[in-house]
Amino acid sequence: MISQEILTTLGIDSPNPMQKQAWEARESKLIIISPTGSGKTLAFIGAVIGRLAPAGSGPQAVIIAPSRELVMQIAEILRRVAIGYKTMAMYGSHAMLDETRSVQASPDIIVATPGRLLDHLQRGSLNISRLTSLVIDEYDKCLEMGFHDEMRRIVRRLPRPANIILTSATVIDAMPDFIDMSGARTIINKADRPRTRIDIARVESPARDKLDTLVALLRDLGDTKSIVFVNHRESAERIFDRLRSEGLPAGLYHGGLEQDLRDRAIVMLNNGSTPILVSTDLGSRGLDIDRIDNVIHYHLPPTEAAWTHRNGRTARVDASGRVFIITSEGENIPEYVNWDHDFTPSHDAAPTAKRPALVTMHINAGRREKVSRGDIVGFLTKQAGLDGAQIGRIDLRDHSAYVAVPRSALPLIAAVPAPKIKNKRVRITPVQP
Repeated sequence: MISQEILTTLGIDSPNPMQKQAWEARESKLIIISPTGSGKTLAFIGAVIGRLAPAGSGPQAVIIAPSRELVMQIAEILRRVAIGYKTMAMYGSHAMLDETRSVQASPDIIVATPGRLLDHLQRGSLNISRLTSLVIDEYDKCLEMGFHDEMRRIVRRLPRPANIILTSATVIDAMPDFIDMSGARTIINKADRPRTRIDIARVESPARDKLDTLVALLRDLGDTKSIVFVNHRESAERIFDRLRSEGLPAGLYHGGLEQDLRDRAIVMLNNGSTPILVSTDLGSRGLDIDRIDNVIHYHLPPTEAAWTHRNGRTARVDASGRVFIITSEGENIPEYVNWDHDFTPSHDAAPTAKRPALVTMHINAGRREKVSRGDIVGFLTKQAGLDGAQIGRIDLRDHSAYVAVPRSALPLIAAVPAPKIKNKRVRITPVQP
C-alpha cells in the first residue's frame, strides 16, 4: 500500500480504481491489463510493497521489465515510495562491478532486464533464496522483444514465489508456460478510455515530402510537448536535422543511438528543455514519459498495435491529448487509422526561433557518490543563488545527474568558481540535444 503522503509527493490526488484493486487484492496471483500511461506501474508497485516483510533479509521481490529505460524508471519510483527498503536496478551496459557491490549490500527489491538478471543468476552473484514476489511487467512487450527463453530460464532458477504479478497493455493471448497462473485474478482497467480524451486530426501535406508540413505544424503547436513518430532510423535522423536547422528544439530517439544519448533525449523531453522528440516505434512503449500534448504520425503506423501504442503516449491517466496524422496524396491509409477532423497548419513565414526557457545541466556525480536531489538543490540555491522554485526536474543516475534550470540562470552557475557537492569537486555543464 502507498500512503496518501507519498501519492501527494508524486502529484497524485488519489489512486485510480485499477490501482485500488491491485493494492487491496488478497489473491497471490494477479494479472493487470491496462493501457500504457494509465498508472499500471504504480498499481503493481503498491501491490508488491504491501506484501514485503521487514527490510534487511535479502531480496524479497524481483521485477522483470523488457527495457533498460523501463527498469530505471520503475527503480526510481520504488526509491521514492518504498520507504525503508533498498531497491537495486540491473540492466545491460550498467557496470557489473556496481551491480555486484549493490548485491553484496543486500537489496530488498531488484528491478532487472531479463538478460542481466539471468547473467547474475548464472554467475551465482545473486542470492534470491528469500524471494516472495515476482513481477513480469509489460509481459506482452517481453514476448515481442524475444525474451521468452530468458524468462523461462530465470523462473527455473528462482524459488517458487508466493506472489506473482503479470502486467500487459493488451489482453494476453497465451499465459506463460513456465509459470502456473491458474486461479489468477485478472484486473482490467475498464475505466480508462483514452480514445474519448484524444482529438485526432488529419494533416494533408501538399507534397510527398512531408517535412515542410511537419515544420509548419510544430510551429503552430507552440510550446507544447510533441513526439513525432517515424518508421525508419534514417528518416528520424533526417527529420531531426531539419527541425534543428529550423531552430525547433528537437531531440532524437532510435535504436541505433548509444544508450546514453537515448537516456538524455528522454530526460530533456521530460524536463521540458527539449519539448519535441523524433522517434521510431522504439519510443512508443517501455518508457515512462511525462505528459505529452501531441503525438504526430509523420509516417503512417505499419500495424494496428503501432497505432495504438503511439497514441498511448498522449492522454495518459486522466489527461487529454491530440494526435495528428500527416498524409500525402496517394498514400494507402490502413483501416485502423481514423480521425475526427482535418487540420491545416498556417504555413506562415518562419518566426524567429524561440529557445525553451529551460536548459538541462549535467553533473558528473550521482547516486554512487551519495549525491541526492536535496544536495543538488542545496548547491543551486546556496552556491549559485537560484531560488528553489526555479529548479526543475532532477534525474539521478549512478554516476551522474541531470537538472533543469532557467536559461537565465546559466551565468549564475558558470560564475561559481569551484563547484562542490558533498564536499566533492564536480563539473556542471549545459547539455546539447
